Amino acid sequence: IMWVVDATFTRPRVARMDEMSLPQAVWIGAAQILSAIFPGTSRSMCTIAAGQVVGMSRPAALEFSFFLSMPTMLMATGYDFAKAVMPHHHDLTKASIAPLAMSGHEWIVLAIGFVVSFFVALGVVAWFMNWVRARGFVPFALYRIVLGIGMLTLLAHGMM
Repeated sequence: IMWVVDATFTRPRVARMDEMSLPQAVWIGAAQILSAIFPGTSRSMCTIAAGQVVGMSRPAALEFSFFLSMPTMLMATGYDFAKAVMPHHHDLTKASIAPLAMSGHEWIVLAIGFVVSFFVALGVVAWFMNWVRARGFVPFALYRIVLGIGMLTLLAHGMM
């Protein structure tokens, strides 16, 4: 699907994310919901392809997809953090709600890891945006096709 969309919708009407309309944003949000319904579907690729279908350029669709993922990632990270700090949060006894004690050193290590991850992610996103502008999504389509064939072959031979 991503290959077909990338090859078919080559004349975008919206070059930058800030030029998109509300109906385009709603369409892309609906595509994100559909990606959750069908197992194995990439949320990012669904939103990017939906953006291209409604006339957005590759970079604009990609940028919007990144922004659209932020609330979900923030909530998932917060939930994982809460599970780590309060490992028995699902048990409602008073003793189990007490937070995990973290030393000052552990908080500093956590903060450094968060800051470093943030800046590395910014660099990777900037690099990826430039890469997509130059090459499109066909290499990702080929990668998914080859990987899928390989996994089906392994499955057919009982190796998975």
